[in-house]
Amino acid sequence: MAGDPKYGRRDFLKDSVVSVAKAAREFSLHKDAPREQPVAPVRTDWLRPPGAVAEAAFLERCTRCSDCIKACPPGAIVSDLANGTPVIFADQVACELCEDFPCIAACATEALLPVADSFEVRMGLASVSHRSCTAGQGCHACVSKCPVEALSMDFHALRLVVEHERCVGCGMCEQICKTVNDRIAVKVTPARNLSAGSISL
Repeated sequence: MAGDPKYGRRDFLKDSVVSVAKAAREFSLHKDAPREQPVAPVRTDWLRPPGAVAEAAFLERCTRCSDCIKACPPGAIVSDLANGTPVIFADQVACELCEDFPCIAACATEALLPVADSFEVRMGLASVSHRSCTAGQGCHACVSKCPVEALSMDFHALRLVVEHERCVGCGMCEQICKTVNDRIAVKVTPARNLSAGSISL
């Protein structure tokens, strides 16, 4: 003790060294401990693969076998972390609307039904945030990449236009927009979330 007359300078230094050693040991034990990672928010903006039946029927029919995931050439279809069903995140890898739709052919439970062609696909509907869109500044990247020609440029209004009748919701526009711009101006609303008045242009 510091108040003890027998407690000298040597004892003080000894206790100090022991104290520092303990602190160093505690630090070394905790510095390599795995840090808690922040939980990533669950995304709900996913699209179902081409040919998907209505959501309720899809969840009944899909067996989470991953056959459509394995059959997808561009790797657009992935497994939803929440329940293992096949989903597409358009801003990461969009559906390329393959000519023979191998994902549909791989589905044995009719969760994905055959379509006559790309124009029959209904995965969602693209909408444009004109405040974020740079089409008025000369960017037309999404227009040239749209596989169903659902996007066009209104040069009079200097605005991007989505033709709802042609848009199949493949997400190519969203992926391209993310690639060339700081902010994504074109987003696809999944088919299950579409309702009258749900898309604002």
